[in-house]
Amino acid sequence: MAGITYQDYEDPMIARIKGVSVTFGKIPNGFAIIDLSENKFEGEIPDVFGELQALISLNLSHNSLIGPIPRSLGNLTNLESFDLSSNMFDGKIPAELTNMNFLAFLNLSNNHLEGSIPRGGQFNTFSNNSYEENLGLSGLPLSVQCNNDVPQQQCPSSEVEDKFGFGWKPVAIGYACGMVLGIGLGCCVFSIGKPQWLVIIFEGKRMKKEKP
Repeated sequence: MAGITYQDYEDPMIARIKGVSVTFGKIPNGFAIIDLSENKFEGEIPDVFGELQALISLNLSHNSLIGPIPRSLGNLTNLESFDLSSNMFDGKIPAELTNMNFLAFLNLSNNHLEGSIPRGGQFNTFSNNSYEENLGLSGLPLSVQCNNDVPQQQCPSSEVEDKFGFGWKPVAIGYACGMVLGIGLGCCVFSIGKPQWLVIIFEGKRMKKEKP
């Protein structure tokens, strides 16, 4: 193609983009990707990454990176693929990441992220797979919805409702009705004396026991 130059490599270059390993024999000089996955990098992501606005793919997965995800990464508005999976990131997902209007692939799974997942932009299109194994996360698209301040694992489970077909409200109503009925019967017994049918039943049982 006119206007595009290519750099030859003696050995093919392999990069993981949008979750797929791609082999490049020749790539355009302007093809801006960073793939530092499956190394032993430690520490936090430098804020300077947010200045690499030409990036279309950033993969830092399967390392030992820690700390919060920098808000400055929201400046990478040309990013199409973003993978921070299998690290030790914590804190909330920055709302600034919703500025990535071209983002087609997101993987933040297997970290220690918490709080509510931001909504808006491309973040409205991602499924549960993008957030797996972050027990502190809540909100759409996760199947369990919580208050923003309550971790997902502390939310009430719906397993009982699925298994028995009812929740806690019918149980509470039945329990209350039972208490009212019991109190009512007790008042009747004390006000009108022993019911004759109840006396016959218990007197008959006692006579049977007393026979030699």
